[in-house]
Amino acid sequence: MPVTAVTTDPENLTMTLVADFAAPVDRLWSVFTDPRQLERFWGPPGWPATFTAFEFEPGGHARYHMTGPRGESSGGSWEFLAVDAPRSFEVLDAFADESGAPIEGMPSMRMTFTFDATPEGSRLTNVSYFASADALEQVVAMGAVEGSTMAMNQLDRVLEGLRAYAQGKGTQTEILDDQHVRITRLIEGPIDLVWRAHQEPDLMKQWLLGPEGWRMSVCEMDPTVGGTYRYEWEPLEGTEGEAFGFDGETLVIDAPHRAVTTEHMTGTDYPSTLNDLTLYEEDGATLITLVIEYPDAQTRDIVLATGMTDGMEASYARLEGVLSTV
Repeated sequence: MPVTAVTTDPENLTMTLVADFAAPVDRLWSVFTDPRQLERFWGPPGWPATFTAFEFEPGGHARYHMTGPRGESSGGSWEFLAVDAPRSFEVLDAFADESGAPIEGMPSMRMTFTFDATPEGSRLTNVSYFASADALEQVVAMGAVEGSTMAMNQLDRVLEGLRAYAQGKGTQTEILDDQHVRITRLIEGPIDLVWRAHQEPDLMKQWLLGPEGWRMSVCEMDPTVGGTYRYEWEPLEGTEGEAFGFDGETLVIDAPHRAVTTEHMTGTDYPSTLNDLTLYEEDGATLITLVIEYPDAQTRDIVLATGMTDGMEASYARLEGVLSTV
């Protein structure tokens, strides 16, 4: 993971994040100064950022909002105080409302971003300066250490490019914390087709099957916010196992980039999970990222132990074959 340390210093009223990357300084600088690249990692998993303004010059402003998995929105703004390309820049960071105005009662902080060359590539040092110990404590209590760590640990795939990062690696499962797992798979095909394959029942029945020997017998869905879905699978003749299914509700939909749904095993009292699907296309390939929120670590481990990753890889491999015929 790129982040090597996040430290708080109540005496000097600072929080410092240090991260190392196998990329030159110029490349690291470019992802922090291009809003389209920046928004691919600035929000932590489940809270992607969207920059609506980015005036990268002293006195200029940037505005962004992060959208949570239940449709929540959290806004922020930067005022650029200094720019020394490609070595550093400095901003005044504030929590912001829908209009971009700072929210009264919420702390603001001065942040510096410094980029240094290392033998392996480059190092980012991000220091936040607070006006008081209470402001530092408030931001830490809101999860700033964990959130910034998870956000910056997404940067490798942006720096490398999708093919270098994911091609040939199959379905990858990462445990982010006690409740969250991130699954990634690069699919050869454009984002619009990959999106359709996740939303159109006729296509879903061709690939979302898991291991060989099963078929999707029911696929009913209303892909609108508040709409519900129901999936069922059953074994083919000669395959052992019992039919099962899932049902849930759509919480966020942003075609063709993001869909967030709940998932509950039909006919059981098991707790639901939250499934946050995002798609990103680069050079004719689409990266599928699925962040799953479990109720607790025990449930997470039980599900992972079922061979979920192998089953998803079988489905995604089948998906590539389906897309080649669409």
